[in-house]
Amino acid sequence: MSGYDENPFGEPNINDPFSDPAIRRAVTSTPASRGLEDYNPFAEQGTQGTAQVRGASNPPLYGGVGATQQPATLQPSNQEAPPPSYARTPQQTVNAALGTNLSPSSDVNQRSEPEWKARAEEDMQNSSYYLRRNNWPPLPDKCCFQPCFYQDIEVEIHTDFQKIVKQLYRLWIFHGCVLLLNVIGGFVLMLRNGAFSTFGLEILYLILFTPFSFLCWFRPAYRAFKNDSSFNFMVFFFVFFFQLIVTAIQAIGIPGSGTCGIIVAISMFDSTAKGVFVGLLLLIIAVGFVIAACGDLLLLTKIHRIYRSSDASVSKAQQEFATTFLRNEHVQNAASNVAATAVRTQMANAANQPRY
Repeated sequence: MSGYDENPFGEPNINDPFSDPAIRRAVTSTPASRGLEDYNPFAEQGTQGTAQVRGASNPPLYGGVGATQQPATLQPSNQEAPPPSYARTPQQTVNAALGTNLSPSSDVNQRSEPEWKARAEEDMQNSSYYLRRNNWPPLPDKCCFQPCFYQDIEVEIHTDFQKIVKQLYRLWIFHGCVLLLNVIGGFVLMLRNGAFSTFGLEILYLILFTPFSFLCWFRPAYRAFKNDSSFNFMVFFFVFFFQLIVTAIQAIGIPGSGTCGIIVAISMFDSTAKGVFVGLLLLIIAVGFVIAACGDLLLLTKIHRIYRSSDASVSKAQQEFATTFLRNEHVQNAASNVAATAVRTQMANAANQPRY
């Protein structure tokens, strides 16, 4: 019965193209899950199960039938050179170091202000772009003079020596205040006794001793504790010892020496109210000189004790002097100029001598 029609009462299927046994065999061999749109009648029988539909996800091959499919590749483009690195300002360095912590909603706002400043200062120091700006003496920006030194005890001095350096700095300030009071006392003496020379010497002491004491003994001590410099320790001890002697003489108050010491203050006391007032004022200034001299002696002994406990020595001071001072470019230029001047002078004297 396989060769007869399934419906004997229907029309004959002689002209029916689907009655061909080859077409029926191809239709029955196609999986039931595939539709007519997936059927390729021109493909071979063995590859119909693996034939793929050409569409957006599987585009047709270019180059005609039998063209070999090659994977699409992109030529690498020329990469742009990285931008050059420019020097950043200290504020930009702090912002880059802290990152997003500078935003209003960051954790920095929840911290204390000293902690934030300490962290910002540390980041600026560790950065290679950080340039220290002179901050001493603290002058306004509109002033015709600019600061000459950079000074920050909490940053440059080790924590073990910050206290002693701060005490030394306060002692220098106290010396300046006592010299200023000495000028006021000299002005009072000038009004009472007409001592113009004493008043002039007191002004000269204020102008000379205040800056020179900062340069000659405080800055060496500051650099000594900062760099552990034996040479600066030696300079400090040498100059500060004379500072102690001068302060003691000022506290004594020799008449005509330009200071309102103990002797001058006692000589101003008399039975009048004006004499008592002048005497008390000068005595307060003399007590200020005494306190300054005692402070000098106390700090001199404390710093000398620290110096003895460290590895500093006279030989290291000599070595630092030879390596830093004598090899300084300005010192070498000055020495060469002095030597050249001496040679020219000697040659000129030899040329002017009479020849026999």
